[in-house]
Amino acid sequence: MITPANRTQSIEEYYFSKKRAEIAALEAQGANILHLGIGNPDFPAHPAVTQKLVEAASRPGSNYYQSYRGLPALRQAFAQWYNNIYHVGLNPETEILPLMGSKEAIMHIHMAFCNPGDKVLVPDPGYPTYAASAKLMDLNIQYYSLTEKNDWLPDFDELERLAGNDCKLLWVNYPHMPSGKVAEDETLLQLVDFARRKNILLVNDNPYSLILNNKAKSILSFCETSDNVLELNSLSKSHNMAGWRVGMVAASETMISHILKVKSNFDSGMFKPVQEAAIVALQLENSWYEQLNIEYAARRTILWQLLDLMQCSYSKDAAGLFVWARIPDDFSHGEAFADFLLYQKGIFATPGSVFGQQSSQYIRFSLCAPQAVLHESISRVMNPQLNLSCA
Repeated sequence: MITPANRTQSIEEYYFSKKRAEIAALEAQGANILHLGIGNPDFPAHPAVTQKLVEAASRPGSNYYQSYRGLPALRQAFAQWYNNIYHVGLNPETEILPLMGSKEAIMHIHMAFCNPGDKVLVPDPGYPTYAASAKLMDLNIQYYSLTEKNDWLPDFDELERLAGNDCKLLWVNYPHMPSGKVAEDETLLQLVDFARRKNILLVNDNPYSLILNNKAKSILSFCETSDNVLELNSLSKSHNMAGWRVGMVAASETMISHILKVKSNFDSGMFKPVQEAAIVALQLENSWYEQLNIEYAARRTILWQLLDLMQCSYSKDAAGLFVWARIPDDFSHGEAFADFLLYQKGIFATPGSVFGQQSSQYIRFSLCAPQAVLHESISRVMNPQLNLSCA
């Protein structure tokens, strides 16, 4: 019998991969599930973006292999976008590397900068892929706690203790997923100073800064040099292009060169029509983001009503595509509450335990569902006789 590599014993199939299969089975049996669990934008991309994709795909040569660095025009568009949105100047020739989604960069960064056994700091709660990638690389994961009591911000005393003198990398994610916390300037400055002082590579994952956020920030604007600071960004959430897989990493020329060594051995470049469409997306007027946020704000108001009905507590100061809530007192943990909603009310939400051990008493709801679906969720919760068989 062929046995799998030892590294596969340290991880499980991605939660949402398993859950989608489970829900698909329920739906195949006739269940009507309302999907509030995944941050998968249900709006289309801008019509001009889609039009450019179709136009570019019909040209001869569009199917050729592409540069591992991406089109120069795409890097220039990313640089202009960062200047317009974040007021950060980047050299498109040397400080930007387009990616097929920013998720792939998590593994690329671990492979480019970490050796087996190296210590990395990972937020709890946080995006599960930080830890999964580190486990696959056999890294020494140290989880740092983000708690409601500390407003979902790092405890720098804890960071000092966990980092010691041998930490290699620190993952941060502001605006934070899943809590939606927006870090103040002081916190971002502290993180940059901490990483510089401890000689740690600091990576900020920044895909939510344009969703329900009053001021978009880049951590790169808080450091004089990007020699040990990287930032990931993506068009998935801000431009409704999740399945298109378009992201980027911004860093110094040296850091980009190390990541490129890894990336160029994993893919053969991004599909050229997707790159050309992404250029159009990056050049959209601010009215694009404003209209998206008007709709997301309306959805969030309805979702707040649902949470009030279920006696969940939550913050109204959060950014991003989710609402993060403490579960009702009647339930022992988030998984029990999520199962109740799924199997009794036909509502799929994500238990907080998916994002770390610190969040077993929480649940996450997505705003990526039409207002009618959110209103239907309220109706189902209000109906005490409803169960999955009639949802």
